[in-house]
Amino acid sequence: MNLSNSKHFQKWHVLICLLLTLLLLAGCSLPFLAPGNSSSSTESIPNTETSEEFAACLNEIFRSEVTSSTLNLHYTLKDPSSYGITDYPVTFGHITSASDNAKTLKKTLKKIQTFSRDQLPLKQQFTYDLLTDYLTLQQKLCQYQNYEEPLIPSNGIQAELPVLLVEYAFHTPGDVEDYLELLSQTDDYFEELLDFEKEKADAGLFMSDANCDKVISECEEFISDSKNHYLITTFSDKIAAVDGLSEKEIRHYEKTNAKIVQNSVFPAYRSLIDGLTELMGSGNNDWGVCYYPDGKSYYELLVYSDTGDHDDMKTIQRKIETQRTDDIRACADLIQKNPDILQKCSAQTLPQTDPVQILESLKQSMQNDFPMPPDAGYDVHYVDQSLQDYLAPAFYITAPIDDYSNNSIYINNAKGNSGISAFTTLAHEGYPGHLYQTIMSYSSGMEPVRSLLNYPGYVEGWATYVEMMSYRYAGLDTDTADLLMHNQSATLSLYASSDIGIHYDGWTASDMYKFWETYGITDHDAIDEITGLIVSDPGNYLKYYVGYLNFLALRENIQSSYGDSCSLTDFHKTLLTMGPAPFSLLDSYFDSYFKSAW
Repeated sequence: MNLSNSKHFQKWHVLICLLLTLLLLAGCSLPFLAPGNSSSSTESIPNTETSEEFAACLNEIFRSEVTSSTLNLHYTLKDPSSYGITDYPVTFGHITSASDNAKTLKKTLKKIQTFSRDQLPLKQQFTYDLLTDYLTLQQKLCQYQNYEEPLIPSNGIQAELPVLLVEYAFHTPGDVEDYLELLSQTDDYFEELLDFEKEKADAGLFMSDANCDKVISECEEFISDSKNHYLITTFSDKIAAVDGLSEKEIRHYEKTNAKIVQNSVFPAYRSLIDGLTELMGSGNNDWGVCYYPDGKSYYELLVYSDTGDHDDMKTIQRKIETQRTDDIRACADLIQKNPDILQKCSAQTLPQTDPVQILESLKQSMQNDFPMPPDAGYDVHYVDQSLQDYLAPAFYITAPIDDYSNNSIYINNAKGNSGISAFTTLAHEGYPGHLYQTIMSYSSGMEPVRSLLNYPGYVEGWATYVEMMSYRYAGLDTDTADLLMHNQSATLSLYASSDIGIHYDGWTASDMYKFWETYGITDHDAIDEITGLIVSDPGNYLKYYVGYLNFLALRENIQSSYGDSCSLTDFHKTLLTMGPAPFSLLDSYFDSYFKSAW
C-alpha cells in the first residue's frame, strides 16, 4: 500500500485454510480511452524549441496543480522555491462541481494539444500520450463525481488525514506556520466534506448504514484520547528538531498546536460524526455499484482508472480465472512432488524479525533481478494504537520528488506482521516495492507533473508483483517459496473475482457464499467481512491483482520477443525508467525505451 494523499488499501486477510483447500481442488480524479493513433515505436527527431516550450508548459501545469492543496505541495516538494513556487495559498483544497472540474480538465488538455506530438522527443511523446489519456479519462469520470466516496471505511480521508498530519515534516519555520494554518482549517474542510455527503444523499448515492457506522466509529476512536493525543505529542517531537527556533518560539508553537487540535480538529471530527449520524438511512444501495443508475458504465471507467488495463470486463475476468487455475495446478504439482511440503510451510521460520534487518536483507537479495537503487534512507514507524484497528498492516508514505532519499514505512503491530507475512509485506512496501519503485522512477528524471498523476494499477501492481517474487528471497527452499507464492496469488484472485462479481455482475450474498465455498471457504462470517471490504471500496482489489497480472504478461511478452538480449534486470530497469502509466502505453513504448537506454 502506498499512502500519500490518495486512497490506500486495506490489506487482504490471510485465510490459513485456503492453502489446503486449493490443493484439494486442484485436480478438478472515466471510460477507457486508448492512447493516440500515432506510432510510438521509434523516437522522433527532437525539435529543441518545441521540447523546451513543452517542458515549460508541463512545469506551468505542475505549479498550478501542486499548489491547489498544501498537503499535495508539502508531500510533493521539500523546497517549493526551487520550482519557482514562492507564494501559494494554505488550503486543503476544495470540492468543486463536476462541471467546473470537467472544464478545467478540458482546458488543460487543449493546452497540451497545442503542441505537435511528432515534433517531441521520445520521453515527451510518452508524457504527451500519458496526459492525453489521463485528462480525457478524468473528464469522463466527472459525470460520476457523486459516485465517489471520500469517506471509505479504513481508506478514506478520516483515516488518512491523521497519518498525513503526523508525517508532515518541518524543514523550516515556514513549514510550521503552514502546518498550523492548515490545521486550523480542518473544521471548514470537514464541513465541505459533509456538504458533499449531503449532496450524495440527495442524489440517492449516500453510503450504506454499515459503512457509515464504521466511519463514525473510526472518528470516535480518533478523538477518544484528547489529553494525550498523538497530534500533540508528535508535534513536540518534530518541532524540537527545527533549526533556528528559540525555546520561546518552540513553546509558543506547541501551545498553538494544542489549542488548534482541541478547538478545530476535534470539533471537526465531532461535527462529521453528528452530520453522518443525521444522514444515516438515506442511502438507497448497500451493495454493488451496478445497482446504481448507469453503475456498470461507471465501474468500467473506474476499473480502467484503477488498473490501467484497457481490456473489457469479460477479458479481465478471464485473465483472473486463467491465472487462478494455473496457480492451483502449480500448487497441486508441488504437493504431489513433495507430500511433506505443507508441513514445511506451516513450520517455516525466518532468521530476521526486525523490520530494518528484513529490508536490508531484501535489498541484498534482489540485486540479481533488479538494478541497484540510488542511495536512500528510510525510517520505520509504528501506527499509533488509536489507528491500529482500521489501518492496513503496513504502508509507505510517498517521498517528495526533490527529497526521495528520505522515506517512511509504517507498520501496524495489531495486524499480525510476523514470519513470512512480515517479510513479503515489507517487500511490498520497501525493497523492491513502493519505496524502491518511487526512488527509481524519480531518479530517472521523470517530469514533475507526472508525480501528480494517479496510476494505482502500476504502483500497486508493481508492489504485488515484487511481493510474489520476494518469497524466493526469504531463504526458503524453492518449492516451499513457490507453493506459498502460488497460493497467495490464487487467494488474491478470489478477491479480484469477487470485486467484479459484486460490482459488475450483481452477485448477491448467496452468490458470494457459493463462490467462496467452491474453494473450501465455508465460514460465512469471514465471507461477509470480505464482502463488506469489497462493497465499501469498488475496484480496490483489482488494482493490486490485475496490475500484477499485467506485469506478468509484459514480462512474458518481452522474454518472448527479446530472449536473452533483455535480462530480467533490463526489463525491470526499463519499466522503472518509464514510470507509472497505463499498461497499453508501457507495452507500446517499451521497445523504444529499451533501445534508447542501451
